[in-house]
Amino acid sequence: MPSVELNKPVPDFEAVATGDQTIRLDDLRGRNVVIYFYPKDNTPGCTTEGQDFRDRMKQFEELDTEILGVSRDGLKAHENFRAKYEFPFHLISDKDEALCKLFDVIKLKKLYGKEYMGIDRSTFLIDQEGVLRAEWRGVKVKGHADEVLEAVKAL
Repeated sequence: MPSVELNKPVPDFEAVATGDQTIRLDDLRGRNVVIYFYPKDNTPGCTTEGQDFRDRMKQFEELDTEILGVSRDGLKAHENFRAKYEFPFHLISDKDEALCKLFDVIKLKKLYGKEYMGIDRSTFLIDQEGVLRAEWRGVKVKGHADEVLEAVKAL
């Protein structure tokens, strides 16, 4: 499957998420959707990013925008992470990397001199018609949620 492209419709997908949800992109038509990919539950950067989106949730909701977090962690880890930090949005478990591949976020990374394939922190903004309107790759957490909120306001 080819990866997503700016200003083109995002292919429908189905994914399992927290709260015993199955998320389908087509079911979210008529709302804006922010999908943010992060490397791992309960790590400092990923926790801060989730909290930043959580703390702006009311503003996103006023703009009719759904937030979804995605990592390769399992649902149990996601449920614990979500409960611990009271995230008001769902987290998608992408163990098979289907969404990661669709959005082309798996990259060669280095940690302590070891190379491995991991999620490159990335965020995507899909408009109410299902069209990809903005993407951020190689995200730095500080100020990111505000940047995404401004992009939603600009739609």
